[in-house]
Amino acid sequence: MDAARLQSSFAVVSAHGDRAAQHFYAFLFVAYPELRDLFPVSMAGQRDKLLQALGHVVSHVDRLDQAVPYLEGLGRDHRKFSVVGAHYAQVGQALLATLEHFLGEQWTDDLAAQWSAAYDLVSGTMLRAAEHAARSQPAWWTADVLEHERRGPDLAVFTVRPTMPLTYRPGQSVALECPLRPRVWRFLSPANTPRADGTIEFHVRAQSGGELSPALVHQLREGDQVRLGAPVGRRLTLTPGGGRDLLLIAAGTGLAPMRALVEQVEVETAAGVPTRSVQLFAGARSVGDLYDLPTLRGLEAAHRWLSVLPVTPEERGGDDVLGAALRTTRLAEREVYVCGPPAMAGYARDALAAAGVPAAQIHLEDHDAGRYTPSPAPGPMTAAVR
Repeated sequence: MDAARLQSSFAVVSAHGDRAAQHFYAFLFVAYPELRDLFPVSMAGQRDKLLQALGHVVSHVDRLDQAVPYLEGLGRDHRKFSVVGAHYAQVGQALLATLEHFLGEQWTDDLAAQWSAAYDLVSGTMLRAAEHAARSQPAWWTADVLEHERRGPDLAVFTVRPTMPLTYRPGQSVALECPLRPRVWRFLSPANTPRADGTIEFHVRAQSGGELSPALVHQLREGDQVRLGAPVGRRLTLTPGGGRDLLLIAAGTGLAPMRALVEQVEVETAAGVPTRSVQLFAGARSVGDLYDLPTLRGLEAAHRWLSVLPVTPEERGGDDVLGAALRTTRLAEREVYVCGPPAMAGYARDALAAAGVPAAQIHLEDHDAGRYTPSPAPGPMTAAVR
């Protein structure tokens, strides 16, 4: 397959922006109206996600081996949308129809065959992963909300217990949906290592204009139920069994997976794994916004290997959490984990590399849509919670 030709043809279609997305969904829902129920009531947040994700992955079939983990994650994850095998062909038909419409005379039989073959490779990888996952785990887990606590005007911490065991690794994320916003799924990271009682704690901030996060903060109550998808992601997970000392950098609710990593070290140390030093920098907009500081101080008091350093602009003269962490001694000897807003993640990699941290020791969520990541994009067939 001619990947360059696929890429250039998709660039022509992408230039039409929202018009291409509208055509795609119009074709899909007219030809297969039953698929409309797989998507949220409001399509405003969905819009071009599916078309862009499909086009991007398909047009990079020359690197399909690199994309396989991503595609397999997509296939497993899309089971929670009730996606079945027949849907892949229907979505592929809508994709080809959209390409044909906007490419006009550039759409030839040969190019159509190239796109069809590329899509078959991608969808086949996703479908096989979905079928394999179906043999061992449900499409989603129902979970009861046991506690819900407001820790600020726009922030909540809540605890759920899945009705079936849900196994995950600290640093991973799970998609969450609730009846308050049907068919709107967003990713959240557990704030704790797996517990014997199966409970999972989540931290969420209500985003202005968000579809799901305001409901989770302002409307979710104890006794409600939510649905959870299969855990995804490996970028923020620790290698089991110990290793280098850790530097954890968190901003806002990016603290959740960092706290889970601290708890993992706690469990491993108790099991006899060699102790390693952990420094956790927790950044917030103000002192009052350090919503989980009592828990962190409790962990710090219990373990000599852990130090917690809160960072707020008012305390450090405008310094941000990354700037404060970059002054850590022996920085290049540590494994560094970063979680926070996309803007911070965007410049953290370069800042840490400039400070001498080897690339292999830098771990952060990749918010660049132009790269393959292990976390599926939101929406049927395709990170802060919105």
